[in-house]
Order: sequence, then structure tokens, then C-alpha cells
Amino acid sequence: MDTLTASFVAKSLVAGGVAGMCAKTTVAPLDRIKILLQAHNKHYKHDGVLSGLRNIVARENVWALYKGNGAQMVRIFPYASTQFTSFELYKKMLTRMWGQYPSLRGATSALAGSAAGVTAVFLTYPLDTIRARLAFQVAGEHVYSGIINAAITIFHTEGGMRALYRGFSATVCGMIPYAGLSFYCFEQMKYLCMKYLSHIACRPCEKNTGGLVLKVPAKLLCGGLAGAVAQSFSYPFDVTRRRMQLAWMNEETRKFGMGMVDTLRLIYQQDGITRGLYRGMSINYMRAIPMVAVSFSTYEVTKQFLGLDTGLSIKTG
Repeated sequence: MDTLTASFVAKSLVAGGVAGMCAKTTVAPLDRIKILLQAHNKHYKHDGVLSGLRNIVARENVWALYKGNGAQMVRIFPYASTQFTSFELYKKMLTRMWGQYPSLRGATSALAGSAAGVTAVFLTYPLDTIRARLAFQVAGEHVYSGIINAAITIFHTEGGMRALYRGFSATVCGMIPYAGLSFYCFEQMKYLCMKYLSHIACRPCEKNTGGLVLKVPAKLLCGGLAGAVAQSFSYPFDVTRRRMQLAWMNEETRKFGMGMVDTLRLIYQQDGITRGLYRGMSINYMRAIPMVAVSFSTYEVTKQFLGLDTGLSIKTG
């Protein structure tokens, strides 16, 4: 296990940032259509995933599939850096605290993941609001010309920092189960693969504790399953967050910006569970599974490249 040093923190920050950028760029087109469907954009509210992607290209152009991804990259590097590094730090801290209580060790990854997710969201949330606003725009109806213009406009016309943090409470409520389950499921599935399937899922690695490391396909599988489980529990809060973030884009949707509980209730009353709180869930599986898979896999590969331990000690044979 790596000791807590400036070098360890710096390398974890780099590995986390690279992982986040690779993961988000991989699913950027799905991210954009998800935002358009979640918030009922008038041009795409009757579309499905594939028809929506086709119509984005037809109505705008192929690069429009990546609209808002510039703001996403500005946000995701510090977000992912903070999340992964915070997870490592919180996990070390909890492991030291609970060393004498073996029964509590299983909850370490879940609690460290939840705390890391909330930490990262708090530090980068305004950039997520800006990215969502930019991605929601369609050709010929632009309200904002770019990241800085969006930030200044939202700040001056919608209530300062409070406007940039609109939907934050819903995000935290969703992030606690999402990040907690993501890290917990990934760590547990990685452990099971290394313990019971080491002959097919692992390869030797002298630098790593235990002398084994998961192969990339196994990492992708563990990450994808972790993402699917986590999204299933947290998705209604993700829909609520988007509706609140985009509420002030036009007069008709401002009713969704009044508060998390009111927004949840309004979505349920207007559209129900399937078409409201879980609207766009199919596309979310399509994007979340590869996104989390690429994120965890890239993070672990980058950690190994930088000489960091992946943190599991499994004795085999």
C-alpha cells in the first residue's frame, strides 16, 4: 500500500483527471442526447436515443454531438482528480480508524466513495451547470456564446452563486448512493476476480501488492457492472438535478427551479416514474456502463504506469 506523500497525491490527481477525461469523451454524444431528453427539449422530446442522435447531426452537424464537451473537460479533470484522490485518502483514513473492527471494513469503500463524490461535486458543481446549459442549446437558439459568457450571464441574471449551484442538493442526494455503490461494487468485484478468477482475469505485476493485477478486459467488466448498479439507484436524482439546472432556460420550465423536493414532486405528478423520474434511463445505461468502465480502467492503468499500487493484496495458490 502506498504511503501518503505529496508524490502519491500528485500522481493520484493526474491518474484521476486522465481517467475522467477519457471516460467523458468516450460517451460525450450520449451525454448530450441524455440532457436533451431529460429536460424535454422541444426539438427532441419525441425522439429516442438513436433518432435523437441522427436528428442532432441533421439539424446541426456531427460536431454538435460534442457540444458542451469543452466545458465538460474543464470540469471533469478537477472533478475526477478530486474524486479518485479523495477516495484514496478517505479509504486510508477509514482503514486506520476501523483497523480493530474487521466487521466494518466492508463499508470502507462505500463510505469513502460517497464522501469523495460529495467532495468532488462541491468543488466543481458550477462547471457542471454551465456544461449542461451549453449542451442544451441547439443551433440558431443560442443563449450563451461559451463557458465564460454562460458563467457571467447566469451569475448576473439568476441570483449569483446560488444560481450556479441550483440542483446541488439533488446532486448530493444522488451522489451519495452513486459514488458509494460505484467504488464499493468495483472494489468488491475486483477482489472476487483476483481471488477466484486470477488464472483468467489477472496477470503478474511485481510492483503491485500481492504480485497480481487485473487484465484490462476484467477491469472494464468490473467497472461496467459497478456503473450499472450505481445508476439504477441514483437516477431519479440525476433527472431532478438536470431539470433544476436547466429550469431558467425558458419561462415554461422555471417551475422546476424552486427546490429539490418540489421538483421531484412536480416531475412525478406531470410524467410519473417511467416517463418522468426514470426518463432516459435506457440511454443512461448505454452511457454509464462504458463511462464507469473506462473511468476505473483508465485510472488503474494510469496508476500502474505512474508506479502506484492498485491497493489489493490477494494471496493465491
